[in-house]
Amino acid sequence: MPENPENERAEVDRLERQIEELSKLVPSDGTASELERMRRRLEKLRKEIYSKLTPWQRVQLARHSQRPIVPDFIDLIFESFVELHGDRRFENDPAMMGGMARFHGEPCIVIGTHKGKDTKQKLQRNFGMPKPEGYRKALRLMKLAEKFSRPVFTFIDTAGAYPGIGAEERGQAEAIACNLREMARLQVPILVTITGEGGSGGALGIGVGDHVLMLEHAYYSVISPEGCAAILWKDQSKVEEAATALKLTSQDLKAFRIVDDVVPEPNGGAHADPKAAASLLDERLQQALAELKAVPIRKLLDNRYQRFRALGSVVEASTGTNTA
Repeated sequence: MPENPENERAEVDRLERQIEELSKLVPSDGTASELERMRRRLEKLRKEIYSKLTPWQRVQLARHSQRPIVPDFIDLIFESFVELHGDRRFENDPAMMGGMARFHGEPCIVIGTHKGKDTKQKLQRNFGMPKPEGYRKALRLMKLAEKFSRPVFTFIDTAGAYPGIGAEERGQAEAIACNLREMARLQVPILVTITGEGGSGGALGIGVGDHVLMLEHAYYSVISPEGCAAILWKDQSKVEEAATALKLTSQDLKAFRIVDDVVPEPNGGAHADPKAAASLLDERLQQALAELKAVPIRKLLDNRYQRFRALGSVVEASTGTNTA
């Protein structure tokens, strides 16, 4: 049994290659039994490795190149998705996607950041970093949901809002702030899911909701570990320390009541089995929506307000008292 995490990961890579090679051979009793033995070994190793990831390793996993992105979850969870474009002010922002869909037969509005998969897509989608017109498009779709009494599902996977000059000139901060205000009083259920990266105000711009879910190996933070290390220590070698200090993992955020539900991922992470990851998320979304629909709208809005008012509690080490 490898004692070092690096050795364990190397062992996983070796087993995956051997399984792939054996799978190509002509089936026989010998190869079948060997494949089964290796798969069991791989499953056990993955479970051991992923149960003891550091916060920085979770950040890296949230950025994994094969991790399912927002369009994958939309395709696997929703039916009849029709994308809508444009903010009716400036232009369409490809980094923010959204449209009409059905969730187990019920009409809804789905909104999320789109990172892109290959290099061409990433450039087209601006690496999932929305501009003001992206947030304004999202708000336009939310207002459409309110008009027709449809629940809103938002999916977050972004390093943050785009910080370019053009975005600032067109009111990036105002667009996000406007979304925060309007989402706080939107008169339909809002379900928010962080699927990968949840970076800063760029994530929060579609992150105000009645029920916030987070995939097990995603992260949600006011700043990236790299940015934190640069500001506090001016030293990128402190990035692991920064990731730990930021308390950005799903377990930390659940303990702080910033997220309501941590959705488990398949053994090996969401990228190991995107369909299983989507199925696990689908189950939690169904349960959460059913609970929210049973709440009268005025009570729903009051609960949403109280939920965010309660955030920000700290413990003073000298006295041990809670302070809001």
